[in-house]
Amino acid sequence: MNQASEVNEAVNREPLGIIDTDVHQSPKRKQDLLPYLPKVWHEQYVTYGSGVANLFPTPIGVSRKDATPDGGGPAGSDPHFMLKHHVEHYGIDYAILTGGSEASFALHPDLDYASAVIRAYNDHTVENWLTVDPRFKGSIAVNVSDPEEAVKEIERLGDHPDMVQIIVCSGVRAPYGQRFYHPIYEAAERYGLPIAFHPGTEGKMYPPTPVGYPTRYMEWHNMIPLTFMAHVNSLVCEGVFEKFPGLKFVGIEGGIAWLPHLMWRMDKNYKALRSQTPWLKRLPSEYIKEHIRLTTQPIEEPERPGEFLQILQMIDAEKTVMYSSDYPHWDFDNPKVVLPPMPRELKARILAGTAAELYGLTLKKTGKAEVNR
Repeated sequence: MNQASEVNEAVNREPLGIIDTDVHQSPKRKQDLLPYLPKVWHEQYVTYGSGVANLFPTPIGVSRKDATPDGGGPAGSDPHFMLKHHVEHYGIDYAILTGGSEASFALHPDLDYASAVIRAYNDHTVENWLTVDPRFKGSIAVNVSDPEEAVKEIERLGDHPDMVQIIVCSGVRAPYGQRFYHPIYEAAERYGLPIAFHPGTEGKMYPPTPVGYPTRYMEWHNMIPLTFMAHVNSLVCEGVFEKFPGLKFVGIEGGIAWLPHLMWRMDKNYKALRSQTPWLKRLPSEYIKEHIRLTTQPIEEPERPGEFLQILQMIDAEKTVMYSSDYPHWDFDNPKVVLPPMPRELKARILAGTAAELYGLTLKKTGKAEVNR
């Protein structure tokens, strides 16, 4: 083997960086949130929580059984155990914390209560997670049903060096392209923060599909991409990315394989119906590739893995797809084995490169965190 071949072989053996873009943290118990919540809301929160019913419980539980912390409490409630069990075990450079039940509060009819609880969750994350280890990076939860309060929360925490995005629920009252949400987008763009939407609230206010309610959890889970398609379609067609050219959106836990179909359909219809969207200056697919990012979990697994690689090529996955594990949930994806065979450069982009650019993070061989934002 010549010297150049030896160098290439060494590079190929070198571990790739990993940024996990969907890691769920939570308080150990409801009472842990009370120090951050105005007293007027204590009894309501402890007794009723979000007040929004879960119509589709999973028969196998939400979390992995082995993710229960050594000291007890729910999976994802102990930052030190998470570091040992997940971050260090898999050699993860950064874990982007995406929270849990706080998203449901955006659907509560009492906007003041909802915003207060969401603020408390954010403060709990800052004090109990972001101070523990620099590999933890947080998401600012906001109440999308109250844009004025959402903007205040972005302004309150937007300069925090370890808060790297804004997170909202995906099952909401109206598609995210509508101008009702635009004050939130102006603030997000001003602070240089992407906005992530995550499933969990589908069916808690309106039917989770256009044809009504499914019967059980499996059906509900299969149809989550419908919500993501609706939001991406709305964001592009309503001209959000013309009005906010610096804004990025992250669709977490909604799959990937649906995106080529949506892009093709939108491009085709735009050619005939562009008079309805005169503000668009490019094909819808071009806006999507520039402004939309998707995460891998739950990654599609066709019988012939090469077909999924074709899908990745169709959507320019080197700049649109980011790895996520969904730790500590039951459908967790191991970063070491989840991706099908692919070029090393593409794998490196999906595992860490695109996320590092989006969140302003620097990958260092020491694994230590460094923020470049």
